[in-house]
Amino acid sequence: MTPPPLPALMTVVEIGTPGGPEALQVAKRPLPVPAADEVLIRVTAAGVNGPDLMQRSGLYPPPKGASDLPGLEVSGEIVAVGAGQTLWALGDRVCALTNGGGYAEYVAVNAGHCLPIPDGVTEIDAAGLPETFFTVWSNIFHGHELARDSLLLVHGGSGGIGSAAVQLGAAMGLRVFATVGSDPAADFASSLGALRAIDYHREDFVEICREAGGADVILDIVGGSYVGRNLRAAAPDGRIIQLAFRQGSKVEVDLMPVMLKRLILTGSTLRPRPPAFKAAVAADLRQTAWPMFADGRLRSVTHAVLPLAEAAEAHRQMEAGGHHGKILLTP
Repeated sequence: MTPPPLPALMTVVEIGTPGGPEALQVAKRPLPVPAADEVLIRVTAAGVNGPDLMQRSGLYPPPKGASDLPGLEVSGEIVAVGAGQTLWALGDRVCALTNGGGYAEYVAVNAGHCLPIPDGVTEIDAAGLPETFFTVWSNIFHGHELARDSLLLVHGGSGGIGSAAVQLGAAMGLRVFATVGSDPAADFASSLGALRAIDYHREDFVEICREAGGADVILDIVGGSYVGRNLRAAAPDGRIIQLAFRQGSKVEVDLMPVMLKRLILTGSTLRPRPPAFKAAVAADLRQTAWPMFADGRLRSVTHAVLPLAEAAEAHRQMEAGGHHGKILLTP
């Protein structure tokens, strides 16, 4: 049976003048044409992530050659394939890490950055997996050997990145501590596998981690005052990974613990990484993490699903905080 022809135009959400959530505007654009190594996905859902908010504010411009539309992860159906890709066929249902363009009805994606919908996960919920799981896996596990029972400290344990990190850490046999801001967030992080949920309003994660022997890996999205505190909370030979700076990136800090404890202070952004690196992470995830959804060791965590036209409201909810898991948009 011949599939119906694709439309010439699609609905998108684009960024007008950079600024607040009101900068997001519904518009019409031509469908993207997949390159030789790409597939075209009819979007079922798209994830909302911190980099989208930064791009909307004018602080995170897309890399050269990438779509100027926000949206770094989607799920959906492959409706066209590039001449050179052999990984996927028409009609395959996938979730994918995009290089931008997810806030749309269709998006072209590198074929190597797609993954099948995991068993036990709905197609809508699968849209919230790629950006967070690629980010967490590439920073904590890809190319790194971690002994079982290593202590992983996750800041923001109830958000999108945090919930993925807590789950993956626990599933991979690590002891996971997570900082949270409320009792419901603590219960949520614990339900995902955190052994200790630390309320940062009332407790000091530095002392708690030091009493446990120090954190072998720290995943931080806060920055600011947390930079120096992370150095004190880390175990000898520990690794501190900076993914965002909600409290700011300019700090005065005593670096003596880096020398005395042989610490590694690093960070990364995923979007500019080479396509081959992302494809290698995708292969890792497919082999190691994706089967964990089928047996219940991992699960998708969706906080809210909004129509694509309400992308501005999704950004407001994201900025307000308090969400547990991912916020998704459906065309």
